[in-house]
Amino acid sequence: MGAATDTVSLVDVSSYLPKNRVTADYFARYADPADTVSNAMFKSPPARHHIAPGETPADMAEQAIAPMLERRGREFLDEIDILIAHTQLPETPIVGNGGEIAARLGIAPEWLIDLHNGGCAAFVYAMKIARQLLLGGEARAALILTVQNAAGQIFTQEQVRGKPQAAIPGDGAGAGLLVKSGDSPILGIEARHLPEFAGQMTGVAEPPRKYWEAGPGQMYVGFTESKIAKVLARGNRIVPEAAHAVCGRIGVRSDEVDVLITNQPNRAFLRNWRDALQIPVERHPDTFDECGNLFAAGMPVTFDQAVRAGRVPAGSLVMFAGFAHAGDFAAAAAVRWGGRAG
Repeated sequence: MGAATDTVSLVDVSSYLPKNRVTADYFARYADPADTVSNAMFKSPPARHHIAPGETPADMAEQAIAPMLERRGREFLDEIDILIAHTQLPETPIVGNGGEIAARLGIAPEWLIDLHNGGCAAFVYAMKIARQLLLGGEARAALILTVQNAAGQIFTQEQVRGKPQAAIPGDGAGAGLLVKSGDSPILGIEARHLPEFAGQMTGVAEPPRKYWEAGPGQMYVGFTESKIAKVLARGNRIVPEAAHAVCGRIGVRSDEVDVLITNQPNRAFLRNWRDALQIPVERHPDTFDECGNLFAAGMPVTFDQAVRAGRVPAGSLVMFAGFAHAGDFAAAAAVRWGGRAG
């Protein structure tokens, strides 16, 4: 995997989309015309993918890493000392699904972290944590897995599927491999917590209850027009700020970035972010029209598809950037992509 070094590289990515492709027509037939909560935030993509009944986060993680295993062989798993897993909807209460994922892969890493926060920017947050652990100790390699599994479960519920928010999310999973090498170096990372906004992304039901309490109302994300306006303004600001901070640290202008990879809540954010960073649309790949909002899986899925499509030549300066929840976290990372074998 490369000799020991003071540099950490993102050397591979892979991803998975469930086979169940759902078009916007599914949600249109259930749409409630009386629910007029912001179309600016919830303009439906043409398609998205939903997990199959009974499909688990560990199933999705296995599928996401499968192409990487095919390219590299299972031997590389022997060097995974760090596993960081983020699952949007953990199925194992309290502890999360990281342990089950490790068991499926047949590994017992020294560092096994279920990263419950980080939201849509969890892939970058996990990169920062993994990089620090790799540089600070004897760990050899880190595997990051981000799983979005809420679309086909939360947003297809009978009481939820007619809401504007239901048509936006899609399911999928992504994987990233980090090693100590200079092959595809992480040049800089910026992670910014904004605790004053923590808790503003809330789960609600009618009649009101805690998410773990039994009751007749099905849970969904609590949005109001006022909250949406604040999230839009906040997200438009904090993602470019994080990306500009990384650019300043590595000594480049934002318009010198070759490829911008972001999370993808909606088309408005995608447009506003690349405008703020002065990056043309052809250098900002996304999978929104086919996948919707993939939450934390959005960055690795989009990057993997861009690499496979030949849109990220070796030597490209890639900027990953995104924000989480109602804006309580933003992160960006610059990588000098070294290319991928296979």
